[in-house]
Amino acid sequence: MSTKALPEFQEFLRARKIVPDRKVPFYAHWVSRFLAFSNRNEGVSGDLLVEKFLTHIKKKDNVSDRQVLQAEEALSLYFQHFLKSERSAEHPDVAHKAERVPDLPKVLKALREAIRIKHYAYSTERTYSDWTRRFFNYVMDVKKKDIHAQGLDGADVRDYMSYLAVKRRVSASTQNQAFNALLFLFRNILSIELSDLSKTVRAKRGQRLPVVLSMEEVQALFENLQGLPLLMVQLIYGAGLRLMELFRLRVKDIDFGLNAINVRGAKGDKDRTTVLPEAVKKELQTHLERVKALHKEDLKSGRGEVYLPDALERKYPNAAKKWGWQYVFPSSRLSVDPRTGKVRRHHISEKSIQNAVGKAAKRAGIVKHVTVQTLRHSFATHLLMKGINIREVQALLGHKNVETTMIYTHVLRDMSNAPQSPLDDLYAES
Repeated sequence: MSTKALPEFQEFLRARKIVPDRKVPFYAHWVSRFLAFSNRNEGVSGDLLVEKFLTHIKKKDNVSDRQVLQAEEALSLYFQHFLKSERSAEHPDVAHKAERVPDLPKVLKALREAIRIKHYAYSTERTYSDWTRRFFNYVMDVKKKDIHAQGLDGADVRDYMSYLAVKRRVSASTQNQAFNALLFLFRNILSIELSDLSKTVRAKRGQRLPVVLSMEEVQALFENLQGLPLLMVQLIYGAGLRLMELFRLRVKDIDFGLNAINVRGAKGDKDRTTVLPEAVKKELQTHLERVKALHKEDLKSGRGEVYLPDALERKYPNAAKKWGWQYVFPSSRLSVDPRTGKVRRHHISEKSIQNAVGKAAKRAGIVKHVTVQTLRHSFATHLLMKGINIREVQALLGHKNVETTMIYTHVLRDMSNAPQSPLDDLYAES
């Protein structure tokens, strides 16, 4: 290990006795490697660049987990302690100035790369990219600010959040989505820490009770559906699934022997097990036979590959064509993966089932605002009406806190224990 790398940093570590003397050259080595790596990755900065570097040395150099942790600690000491002490000594009275902001295309490219490194969903990539474009357009067109000369800071985010709430009158959930996108942008791409956002005008979200169907309304909805949409709606209601949990189901996730559905990587990246309704088992098995025949045809034509998360695709390079990894509800046509360019058979589009549910509710004469999520709400409420313990319902739904599941007890109370109207008393006496 070379002892010539970053002598000032080594002196800093030894003077403060942060690490044992024998390990100081190793820490300096990792920082030196990182700085050389950063020169080859100019479009990436901040925590993302660190994460990318650690992934690089683990994959390319085949270093141990212990060495990766050592490299991560070395970079933390270099940036959080050494550089800050150097800056404060040289410029004790100078406030931090905003750095020059790259052009929007470069920012979007770095943003997409950051999201893919962190293994976020493609829908998140599209959403964050869209909010980044809107934010840049606002700063340049509405505020008339030259971001290349003046940079960006927390005041721009604060003004944009206020603009969304006051001028655009967006919902609280939309505003929160925009804020999360910009927080990711500033921290991971621009390396600018947001602060003093207390004066931001934020849209307030009140408590909302979920729309719940009665058992009769659920039955009426089913009677106005047929074929594949009916099977999917029955599974959502019968297992309490979210829409994307249904579409991302793989064949191996269905356990017919135990009457169970294993939901993988759900909200919060958590796995859970829920019930497989007995009423749909036969139809689901018949459906999977058709899917298997389609998969065999794809294999014959040289296709048959399905998307796998990055880590699994590297660990099991042949798994993408295995039957167990295929989607339970595949698309009727092949498509090009926008990230890799590979031709694959993805899962069915979520819009198809959303439109089918809306039309079925209209035909059934249901005046409530019925969505796919309404079926999940109905699943939880109907279980509680049958006397199922709320903790069990919480586990089936995959809620982190029981307080989230408690909302259905309010719905249940309103449906079953509502006070009788005085008008009903009047007519009863007469």
